Amino acid sequence: MDQTISSPLEEEHTNTENNLLDPHQSGFRTGHSTETALLAVTEALATARASSLSSVLILLDLSAAFDTVNHKLLISTLAEMGISGTALSWFVSYLTDRSYQVSWKGSPSAPHPLSTGVLQGSVLGPLLFSYTKSLGSVIHSHGFSYHSYADDTQLFLSFPPSTPQVKERISACLTDISEWMATHHLKLNLDKTELLFMPYKTSPLHDLSITVDGTVVAASRSARNLGVVLDDRLDFKEHIRAMARSCRFLLYNIRRIRPYLTTYSTQLLVQTMVTSRLDYCNSLLASLPACAILPLQMIQNAAARLVFNLPKSSHVTPLLRSLHWLPVAARIRFKVLTLPYTAANRTGPAYLQDLIQNYVPARPLRSSTAGRLALPHLRVKGSRSSRLRSFSTLAPQWWNELPISLRSTPTLPAFRRGLKTYLFRLHLD
Repeated sequence: MDQTISSPLEEEHTNTENNLLDPHQSGFRTGHSTETALLAVTEALATARASSLSSVLILLDLSAAFDTVNHKLLISTLAEMGISGTALSWFVSYLTDRSYQVSWKGSPSAPHPLSTGVLQGSVLGPLLFSYTKSLGSVIHSHGFSYHSYADDTQLFLSFPPSTPQVKERISACLTDISEWMATHHLKLNLDKTELLFMPYKTSPLHDLSITVDGTVVAASRSARNLGVVLDDRLDFKEHIRAMARSCRFLLYNIRRIRPYLTTYSTQLLVQTMVTSRLDYCNSLLASLPACAILPLQMIQNAAARLVFNLPKSSHVTPLLRSLHWLPVAARIRFKVLTLPYTAANRTGPAYLQDLIQNYVPARPLRSSTAGRLALPHLRVKGSRSSRLRSFSTLAPQWWNELPISLRSTPTLPAFRRGLKTYLFRLHLD
């Protein structure tokens, strides 16, 4: 009998079409990433701040989430999601009667039954981890919003500065989450759960230290979230300092072995270890002034001089041009502009598509076929300057400045090539 095996892309399409995946889950999905997840959360927090609201962000930490998924509960959850008949029996066969062995010095142990755990990296992994989908209803019941990347869940709540009983709402939400975890054989690691309070500039200070299951979760001024350091002002100063510090350390180590490397091998090493760090989640820095990202540009300048083994006094623009490296500000703009392209072509996350809308004029105009994006209305209550720096404002503004021929590029790879050429000429020629 012939057997058709779905590819990961087909599997994900099926999960999306049948609404099996949590819409607030960015893990395991094409076009989604840690960057889009962080962008969605920081955009919501920045919008709240622009509307004179305070916010609290809670970063949940699950202990070995993939390893503790209970198979019986998982099969029950799949049945509740509408999977039945032959499909459900396949899952039952896949999950039951599993065992594991440990080999030590060539001698295997006796088999032991395995009644928990979902294989990471498998085609079925995303669907089987939808086991946690019902957690969203628990979070929403307390008025919190959330976003997840695999087993990393971010809860956030925005409120007027004078709102009372914020602490009680947080405590009740975390208590219910902890109870949900216990009933689903998952473990909430409260020792590593972090709480970040982001006050509006005129907001009174809140004591948000929460005690859950005997563990105190205290508010902090900064926290690392999916590799990015978020602070209570959302100005990313601590993130930039941390990134610059780690890049300087890497450049120092590469410089020590530079006499034994060719120019090309040094370039590959720098691009792999340093430039990739500068590019990670750099769309979050789009709203910052040039002086804020200057430390990162200095890192890139030092990296370019190291590739060619030149002194600090060397002019860096010819080096960047020779390496085909865009400056840091242009790299940020490049990343930001790829997101409206994926959103406009319905290949990006739905939550980014909601932030970016096509421009539809009130009456037929030539601009209606120019591929422009609508600019959000700024005449609303709150800080206009903060709204001007938000992704939902910057992305359409920068997009509309692109040539029409570039905006209408048919494929993403071709768009990326054309965009890099455009920005290269704009910043380096």
